[in-house]
Amino acid sequence: MKKVYKALPAIVFVAFIGVMLILFLVLPKRDFSVPEKRYLEKAPAFTLSSFFKTEDKESSFQTHFESFIEDHTAGRDFWVELSAYYNLILGNNGAKGVYHGKDGYLINDPTETEKFSRNLGFIEEFAEHIAGMKVPVTVAVAPSTGYVCEDKLPDLHYTYHDDELFAEMQDTFKTAEFVDLREPLKTAYNDGNQVFYRTDHHWTSFGAFTAYQALSKSLGYTPNDKSAYEVTSYEGFYGTTYSTSGYWLTKPDDIEVWDNPDNQIDVSIVDGETKDQEDMFFYSHLEEPDKYPVFLDGNHPYTVITNKNAATDEKLLVVKDSFAHSLVPFLADHYAQIIMVDMRYYSMPMQPIIEHEGIDRVLFLYSVDNLATDDNIGLIE
Repeated sequence: MKKVYKALPAIVFVAFIGVMLILFLVLPKRDFSVPEKRYLEKAPAFTLSSFFKTEDKESSFQTHFESFIEDHTAGRDFWVELSAYYNLILGNNGAKGVYHGKDGYLINDPTETEKFSRNLGFIEEFAEHIAGMKVPVTVAVAPSTGYVCEDKLPDLHYTYHDDELFAEMQDTFKTAEFVDLREPLKTAYNDGNQVFYRTDHHWTSFGAFTAYQALSKSLGYTPNDKSAYEVTSYEGFYGTTYSTSGYWLTKPDDIEVWDNPDNQIDVSIVDGETKDQEDMFFYSHLEEPDKYPVFLDGNHPYTVITNKNAATDEKLLVVKDSFAHSLVPFLADHYAQIIMVDMRYYSMPMQPIIEHEGIDRVLFLYSVDNLATDDNIGLIE
């Protein structure tokens, strides 16, 4: 009997492995993970070339097969969640690059900054290059959630270097006009407003509205008051930090749509084919796991927003990341046409757009994290 007791852990372990193997073989394979908001690895096709491709591990059969097994382990969502909270209990907060903060905030840890100075130089050189065209260039950068919402961070965390990075931007941009969004966002936050989502890295609609007001002087418009918008709130928004963290007991955010009923909008999205809609808000996304694309349908190379009831006849070019999606609907109040270009998906220079489309102003709008890591901003020239 004592021998049986001694062997019991091994027996349980082998039985567990056997059950997991059987479940892996018989359970249907999912294409998409809702909590992680990503497509899962498909079974790789076996070929001799991929099996022996040891010099390129990313494309080797072994690498894809390991990912396939990991993605389709029985009860995967449970194990991912268990691992996240187990690490949290052990004091390893931020194990996946996301801090489990106070009041349900999931906050990305500080980003690497090795490409930051280079990208600032690309933008300033571009502004200098088109200076003769009399098209002013404005640069606005969203600070990190951890910097603005510092009181929500766990007691132990890495240092956020936003102040140093913003000081470098102030020193670098001479031809381009730099608009510092730190103080407006911090003031709005300290007044009790939610300016960043708890489960996502983007600013909220109120945060975007705060930036819209702060940009008015540089971009030459008088901002509307909040009363100009019909605000509708939608429950159940889980964002990117939620998806990557594994902290799936976190309560969801609300996501707000601020719509100016006086606008007369046409949106044209060019992404392989052209998609047109008479609205800046794509409400079908509110029924999906990722609700943020309700703003201008998410990431696309080239998007044109036309407002027949705009306050001016000016045209604005916005070179951006996804932080622009919730801000541009406010800017559309003041421009007859806004062209949004995402350099992650668009590899052509910007000067031909300025010349051919008769652009009056250019806005570079990025988050500090993306500006510090982007590999494509150099394509603007």
